[in-house]
Amino acid sequence: MANSLVVVESPAKVKTINKILGKSFKVVSSMGHLIDLPKSTLGIDVEDNFKPKLIIIRSKQKFLKALKKEALKKKNIYIATDPDREGEAIGWNLAKEIGEGKKVYRVTFHEITKDAVLKAFDHVREFDEKKIDAQIARRVLDRLVGYQLSPLLWKKVGSGLSAGRVQSVALRLIVERDRAITAFNPQEYWQMSVDLRKTDSQDILNASLDKIDGERIDLKSKEETDQIVNEVKQQQFSISDVTEKEVRRNALPPFITSTLQQEAFNKLNFNTSRTMMVAQQLYEGVDLGDGETIGLITYMRTDSVNIADEAKKRVRDLIQQQYGEAYLPEKPSEYKSKKRAQEAHEAIRPSDVFRKPEDMRSFLTEEQYKIYELIWRRFVSCQMTPAVYLQKRILISAGKFDFSASASSLKFDGCLALDQSSKDKDSELDLSQFKKEDALDLADVYPTQHFTKSPPRYSEATLVRAMEEGGIGRPSTYAPIIKTLVMRNYVYRENGYFSSTELGFTIIDLLVEYFPRIMDISFTATMEERLDLIEDGELDYAKLLNEFYAPFKEELDYATENIEKITTLTDHKCPECQKPLAIKWGRNGKFLSCSGFPECKHSQSFLTGVKCPEENCEGELVERRSRRGTTFYGCSRYPECTFTSRQLPK
Repeated sequence: MANSLVVVESPAKVKTINKILGKSFKVVSSMGHLIDLPKSTLGIDVEDNFKPKLIIIRSKQKFLKALKKEALKKKNIYIATDPDREGEAIGWNLAKEIGEGKKVYRVTFHEITKDAVLKAFDHVREFDEKKIDAQIARRVLDRLVGYQLSPLLWKKVGSGLSAGRVQSVALRLIVERDRAITAFNPQEYWQMSVDLRKTDSQDILNASLDKIDGERIDLKSKEETDQIVNEVKQQQFSISDVTEKEVRRNALPPFITSTLQQEAFNKLNFNTSRTMMVAQQLYEGVDLGDGETIGLITYMRTDSVNIADEAKKRVRDLIQQQYGEAYLPEKPSEYKSKKRAQEAHEAIRPSDVFRKPEDMRSFLTEEQYKIYELIWRRFVSCQMTPAVYLQKRILISAGKFDFSASASSLKFDGCLALDQSSKDKDSELDLSQFKKEDALDLADVYPTQHFTKSPPRYSEATLVRAMEEGGIGRPSTYAPIIKTLVMRNYVYRENGYFSSTELGFTIIDLLVEYFPRIMDISFTATMEERLDLIEDGELDYAKLLNEFYAPFKEELDYATENIEKITTLTDHKCPECQKPLAIKWGRNGKFLSCSGFPECKHSQSFLTGVKCPEENCEGELVERRSRRGTTFYGCSRYPECTFTSRQLPK
């Protein structure tokens, strides 16, 4: 008979943990948050040190009732919610509801395996109130901004819009990149290479022009380049130096949330939400047959690259057995986490490295296998010796012109043994026959024209990297932020890259003008650091919120008074009252609404002015967005006409 209750967040963990702990424990799920700020109101007492007014979520009341009923029968209660700030706060709120008169213990583990779970229950602790304060401060900050900026946008721009302390700064990155691309003015430049050969050989050596009179080349026009070409043709070429050296390529660190998301996008074309969903499944547990369910990876929301000592020992054993001594460093490789890494205490790694991907494949979905293989390979390679390349460089003199040629070959694959795609392709250029002071004959000259390239648009991978580097958000927020930007129609995806919509530009221009402080990237990063200080006990929760809110409230009041409502009238007439139709913004983008609203409530899709190309259709095409954020065009007469196109017909 179970006399202890264990509460976890996700129902997917229940079966696995219950089997590990045995019959003395009953494991139940809280189904995530049961207690939170109310959706319909601000839910914060600004006058009483920003005290949150927490309520039981209406849709979760039956779950809390069931938990209370279970708790009444039990002597001990173990709160085993996730090991980050949010999990600490969820557990704390639950403990206050179901733990009265009971012994309540906090339990955390970073992998759902027998050893990790049993060890955690042998080392129970009290709740970390400073960590809870830091999470509440973050929640309150986000609520103060989101629940007061969003209504402002509804009044001044359009219904269904949203703004957020972190979300809007991420949008600013995309908008500013789009503007940099638009403003970019490509600059012409030229490069030059030559084909050379020894007098007694037909082997060609291709070399690039590096310097003229000891200065780096800076050729900006065809005329200037043609003059150099003529001069080069008059020169005598000889090899002035030949160097050869070994170059080591160190292993990449194990995955954290952001780097896993980037690698999954680059190699698997998985978006951030898909990556995190699959990683969650691997963490919570996979059925390995015979009723054995076990978590295959450690906790996947982390910004720490730390590795447990036991995990290092296991992976070193595997490397020695599978690859040999040459691949095993003398000491385990150590990696340094970025400043203030705190979401969890370990990198993302396999819970047991001896569960190789190929052995797990039959138990996994294709998506699970791909993510697990990615994590397993990165973890094993991070503890291998560096790869070694042999690099050869030839310097060539020709009067005042200096040329060079180089080639490298992989001498020892080391940490690249598990990642063929990362191995640099061996150069096909054989430089072994070329020696110092060899005379060379000019075979041909190749001047090439180039233009500087504009900054690239953000993909999910590069946006996550920019957010991480800028201190915007935390590992758990990257995926939901990107999803929100797409769903709110602030950005759209095109061939995997983000572009701002007209609405996105409008929102950012308004927020940057009236709320420059919270829209500043460095301010957002500093706020993250200050939240960390609360967790460390070095900063008071109320002090942080007071210092933030006073100037924010001034900006909010000024913006409310001075921002004029954005209304653009069109030449189209309302079919019901004949008043001009106005362009308005909603959750799904632009639409046309009667300027006589609210007396006349007519609205319709925004027309592009392009007739639907379907035969016998009198409709116009309207711009729409798919759930994935992709732009397409459909007929205004849908569903009578189902025409769609990815491009606007000419």
